[in-house]
Amino acid sequence: MPARYAIGIDLGTSNTALAYADLNAADPGASLRVFEVPQLVGAGEIAGRPLLPSHLYLPGEHELSSDALTVPWPSRDDEKSPPAAVGLFARDLGAKVSARHIGSAKSWLCHPRVDRTAAILPWGAPAGVPRISPVEASSRILAHLRDSWDANHPTAPLAEQELVITVPASFDEAARALTLEAAARAGLPKPALLEEPQAAFYDWTRRHREDLAGALGESRLLLIVDVGGGTTDLTLIEAQPPKEEGGSPVLRRLAVGDHLLLGGDNMDIALAHLAEPRLSAKLSAAQWLLLVQSCRAAKELLLRPDAPERASVIVPGSGSRLIGGALTAELTRDEVRKLLLDGFFPLVSLSEEPARSRQAGLAELGLPYAQDAAITKHLASFLRRHSRTVAQARADWDPEKVAMPNIGTATDLVDGPPHFAPVDAVLYNGGALAPKLLADRVSAAISAWRAPGSKKLVLLHNDAPDLAVARGAATYALVRRGLGLRIGGGSPRSYYLALGEGEQAVCAVPRGAPEGSWIEIPNRTFMLVLGQPVRFRLLAASGYRPEQAGDLITLDEKTREEVHELPPLQAVVPGEGRAAVSLRAQLTELGTLEIYCAASQDRRWQLEFQLRGQPESGVDELGSAVSLPRAIEPARESLQFVFGKKPAPMQGREVKDLWRGLEKSLGERAKWSLAVNRDLFGTLWAGAQKRRRSADHERVFLSMAGFFLRPGFGAPLDGWRTNQIWTLFSQGLTHHKEAKVWAAWWVLWRRVAAGLPEEAHRILFDAVAPHLQPAPKGRVINPGKKPPGLAVDEMVRLLGALERLAPSQKELASSWLLERLSAGNAPGVVWALGRLGARVPVAGAAENVLAPEVASVLLEKLLALDWKKHEEAPFAAAQLARLSGDRARDLDSELREQTAKRLEQSGAAEWARGLREVIALDEKDEQRVFGEALPLGLHLA
Repeated sequence: MPARYAIGIDLGTSNTALAYADLNAADPGASLRVFEVPQLVGAGEIAGRPLLPSHLYLPGEHELSSDALTVPWPSRDDEKSPPAAVGLFARDLGAKVSARHIGSAKSWLCHPRVDRTAAILPWGAPAGVPRISPVEASSRILAHLRDSWDANHPTAPLAEQELVITVPASFDEAARALTLEAAARAGLPKPALLEEPQAAFYDWTRRHREDLAGALGESRLLLIVDVGGGTTDLTLIEAQPPKEEGGSPVLRRLAVGDHLLLGGDNMDIALAHLAEPRLSAKLSAAQWLLLVQSCRAAKELLLRPDAPERASVIVPGSGSRLIGGALTAELTRDEVRKLLLDGFFPLVSLSEEPARSRQAGLAELGLPYAQDAAITKHLASFLRRHSRTVAQARADWDPEKVAMPNIGTATDLVDGPPHFAPVDAVLYNGGALAPKLLADRVSAAISAWRAPGSKKLVLLHNDAPDLAVARGAATYALVRRGLGLRIGGGSPRSYYLALGEGEQAVCAVPRGAPEGSWIEIPNRTFMLVLGQPVRFRLLAASGYRPEQAGDLITLDEKTREEVHELPPLQAVVPGEGRAAVSLRAQLTELGTLEIYCAASQDRRWQLEFQLRGQPESGVDELGSAVSLPRAIEPARESLQFVFGKKPAPMQGREVKDLWRGLEKSLGERAKWSLAVNRDLFGTLWAGAQKRRRSADHERVFLSMAGFFLRPGFGAPLDGWRTNQIWTLFSQGLTHHKEAKVWAAWWVLWRRVAAGLPEEAHRILFDAVAPHLQPAPKGRVINPGKKPPGLAVDEMVRLLGALERLAPSQKELASSWLLERLSAGNAPGVVWALGRLGARVPVAGAAENVLAPEVASVLLEKLLALDWKKHEEAPFAAAQLARLSGDRARDLDSELREQTAKRLEQSGAAEWARGLREVIALDEKDEQRVFGEALPLGLHLA
């Protein structure tokens, strides 16, 4: 069935909207309308609204009546997916019960430090509340649009129309892939993706389609500033004058900003911090979320032109104060405006850089927000970074004119011109810039950066900031049908694939590459191992880069500032041995990047983003590793001598002295690089079946395997390596009567635990539970029935490393450890308690953090200890009380302060700082977390 409508969907952080144009109309652009989305506005009450709030609510079993969530179309809920309200009613319910509320789902789609396909939302919800993944949450919103549209257009189902969904310009390729996955789950296969700032400008061009050249006038460089609820998006577009009288201007996108999780949500959080001390009560995590929502409403009221002098923020009480005990505070108009203008839109010089420090960004709602909230600083940095691109574009417009000099860094500005005036016009979009007061401040900042005598900055009027993106997406759907003016420009970024050990990278897609065309990397042949996963590290740069496909770049310190790493690409190429392949890339017309390995014209394999189960840590920013030393070959031979295919004649101590022999070749083992460790693991693993030759063989194999693979992540193909090593668990031990073999067994799993999946953590927990849980009261374990030499102390340490356990299992494990501590069985117990209750896990399992109230009990137990007798207690306490910035995880401020003072008294002032500020661990603390040094070259993010 041919499409009847061109449809655009703005899948927003705060609100979602759908616009459509009739393809059969004489002027489809003039027929464009906004769909009044039918949605629940109350219990069982359906009404149409132009905006669908991007909110979900997962009600309790008996919370609502059976017909409260009834909608006039067939339900999509199934046994695996909990029922949910979507839209206005969900937002209202969430304002009362935050623990069952899901908001900002789109921001979670681009959160690299959680498994975005795992059921983690609502973030910080208590036990018993059902959870869904960020992908599923986004899919639910899109499914609501599909169902409500189909119910109103039964002869033109949404899945069969010309469909465009918008994403932030800063969304990386992984987040775009997840957006498409969410759409597919909602029954919307392969929609085209469009960047939101472009969509807003497409809407502006549609409204001026009768005389676009006249509306642009002499404006040649256009800046789109899109500040929404969750992100700030920046885009530069050039408008070349028509080539002939009466023609249309030529539009080309020049640059897009990098990912910036900064928007209206941050402003609401800042206001909540201002209001909280006035409530005269300690807020729970749930109450904090309600305060943030109340501050949002107050902000919108106090930024209106006719705003009152003050507004109240109200938070429901808790416990005995629940009834009639609401907490109330007031925010004044002047203080709210001052906080937002000075904090988010300060007037800064063009040379000022956003703050970058060891201190982490705000994470109040579980999301990694930008470190510096000053949007104008990020805007200045964006304009400087793309000044060379702009200079070249200006030279193209008029070669006789001198192009603007390249302004790349603040240092360049010292000796260069004090002003930068490429922007002729600006278009504002996004709910956060809807208040004229804030938009005017951005205009003032841009105007201050312009050269003296420049023409006045032109403001392109946006008549509907909440709807412009959806309307622009529908306009782009028309353009894809040949009905409108397309914005060119091709790829906004350059993409690179790291080679070898990460010291060089090859350009796969140059900036400006046209959409829909294949790019083959010339003069490059890659050797792939067949039948095993292969992994490519993908890098991207949004600033000016001169490289073309096939060009090499050196990943030096300067380059590291210009490129950032995306989730890796991986594939399993069938077959055996090795194959010579070339690489082909395409920026598709759907708005996604595809890269293939090609052995011939008919044989090619697509590389897919590795998104699931990624730890939040890894190799340093560009993954550069130390080259393998020349002595690696003698070290390999030593391993092959002991674990080779044919039994070697042993003369007593060859196995026991294997460590000593490796250190003789390679130096002290603690200083071996990540590359050396993984190389040795490959040689060792080839002889895995030979570990059974003797007890010493098995013990040394287990010890080395854990050491070479620690901490289970950080190098290419570590996911594959940990899958391989995990196969040993089901095989068990051969020399199970040897205590030292048991110790090596548990140490192995502790060392690689951070790279193992949740299921493996549960299996390991079940394995050690019978030996660590206290005997039931009234019963005495028969010593004769207890297996000898199980290395219980190493089981304790392993228990602490199982970060992916469910909070309920962690709580149970903590109770066992506390009993051992009180009974005097303390080896490893304090360290394990610090790991189990850590506020900031190291293996990307933030959704499984132990509840703050339980962690507080553990911390109080540690504070009661004599720290002189328990050397691990200070650091364990620091991990339990560490400030994450996420209210769902952080402990009470008074308890944190008490712990900080105790740490200072113990000479651990730096650890105390981590209880008052959100900071990253240093290298020494990383070693304390794992209990040993990490391989050289590996650092936690």
